[in-house]
Amino acid sequence: QVQLVESGGGLVQPGGSLRLSCAASGSRFAIHVMGWYRQAPGKQRELVAVITSDAITSYIDSVKGRFTISRDNAKDTVYLEMNSLKPEDTAVYYCNAVTSRGMYWGQGTLVTVSS
Repeated sequence: QVQLVESGGGLVQPGGSLRLSCAASGSRFAIHVMGWYRQAPGKQRELVAVITSDAITSYIDSVKGRFTISRDNAKDTVYLEMNSLKPEDTAVYYCNAVTSRGMYWGQGTLVTVSS
């Protein structure tokens, strides 16, 4: 069983920055892909960014050029650097990890972008 613990959410003004972190523990198998999803009130959960163990990344169009996902394989930790934040980025952000045995989720961290 993989445990994922997120940190770094909070309240930020439009145009501001936040950095999310997610540390994985307890995995007996290699974590192939780690990523960040988000769910805004009244909306479905959506994929924001993913990164493979080879550091290949992918982003949804709405965050390209503003968000950067990175990963420390030695620490099984994934980061999401969020810049130029907009009110529409407000959501609960969930960390995700994929191993050969399944997909795992963190508990979520709230990001609120508001003046």
